[in-house]
Amino acid sequence: MRQLLGSILLLAFVAVAQPPGAGVLAIRGTHIHPASGPAVRNGNLIVRNGLIEAIGPNAVIPPEAFVVDGAGLQVYPGLIDALSAWGLPAAAARPATGTNAAPSPATPAVLERRIQTLEDGGPEERPSNSSWVRAADLLDARSATLTAARNAGYTTAIGFPGGNVFSGQGSAYNLAGTRSRHMVIADGVGQMITFPVRGFGGGFPGSLMGIIAYVRQIYTDVDHYRASQALYAKDPRGLPRPPYDRALDGVIASPRLLLPAGRLAEIDRMIRFGQELKQPLVLYGGAEAFRGAPLLAAAKVPMLINLRWPEAERDADPFLKDSLRVLETRDLAPTGPAALARAGVKFAFYSGGVERAADLRKAIKKAVDAGLSKDEALKALTLYPAQIFGLDDRLGSLEPGKIANLTVIAGDLFDDRAKLKFTVIDGVKYEPAPEAAPETNR
Repeated sequence: MRQLLGSILLLAFVAVAQPPGAGVLAIRGTHIHPASGPAVRNGNLIVRNGLIEAIGPNAVIPPEAFVVDGAGLQVYPGLIDALSAWGLPAAAARPATGTNAAPSPATPAVLERRIQTLEDGGPEERPSNSSWVRAADLLDARSATLTAARNAGYTTAIGFPGGNVFSGQGSAYNLAGTRSRHMVIADGVGQMITFPVRGFGGGFPGSLMGIIAYVRQIYTDVDHYRASQALYAKDPRGLPRPPYDRALDGVIASPRLLLPAGRLAEIDRMIRFGQELKQPLVLYGGAEAFRGAPLLAAAKVPMLINLRWPEAERDADPFLKDSLRVLETRDLAPTGPAALARAGVKFAFYSGGVERAADLRKAIKKAVDAGLSKDEALKALTLYPAQIFGLDDRLGSLEPGKIANLTVIAGDLFDDRAKLKFTVIDGVKYEPAPEAAPETNR
């Protein structure tokens, strides 16, 4: 009886844990780019139950497999957006239109307003802090931005809530699925810091100096919070109970810290700030990465490169002339990835609000045309973001046992004439779909 009960429980667990892409898919006779090793010509790639089962010219195609003829196709690891808002709601809450209206999404703005009603000191104690909010809890499987991302060949995003200085916990998730919880790969991969400078009268912390001082204070509070908890856990008798602080718990739970750095001065400042905070550090922005590559290499800090390259403002005053440095940055920003590659800096690309498939391809091609090798460009879209966020044991390259996320192209990935044939996400094949009107995420 006990053995029978154990067998039933095991079957129930398997049923619950069954991956979304249950089934067998084979791509036969195709050109495979693993990203972690040399390309395989005229090879087979076998997917079973959402995982890669075998790769190579001698990989045997199971008789039960759904077979795709891969002649003329190139198979790449699924592309990863290294800092994304795809699938996440807008940071600003949508007001209800009536008493029977559906509740607004649980965005950071909604959560912050709720904090103000709680008896825990309110936002004046931890202003602009939603460190405990996880992108995985905000993910909307019906978002039109997911379709647009798949049409550009992306299969995975590292999404962050956004909207506060401590924006919340980033999550890694796949870009297709019937339920959000089935799409999540990792629910806490880092804490994103933003610098929403509001100027005079905008409230604390509204200036750059104020924000840096505030972040520094939070980490000082974290040290005291940890020490008091450790002391109480060792022997609670006779000691006051340390108060629960979810803002500090959210910071403690973050395995790495993301700080913004576009200009050279910011790259230098944020490297030193991260070292002061003693946190594993990732910088994002990188407009002047072509100038900051030596600093990043010396500090061994990875950089996330924004694919929205610097450009002139559309409504800029025509009588105001930009400085030589600004003009130089616009011209040389796409050379930054090549400079990072030469310096040995780990880097990855992120969409930065660019959503149209054609615009994303053009932005990536700019970096390739500016000197970045195609091999490094592929890794910056696949293997490197997985390594930066500690996910390369399951994502970022085509290897047996990893999640079956594939981008399949007719032609070369970095060729303007290349055409996306389909993506595979969790072992499920997705054809390019008509795109809905783009959403505003931030």
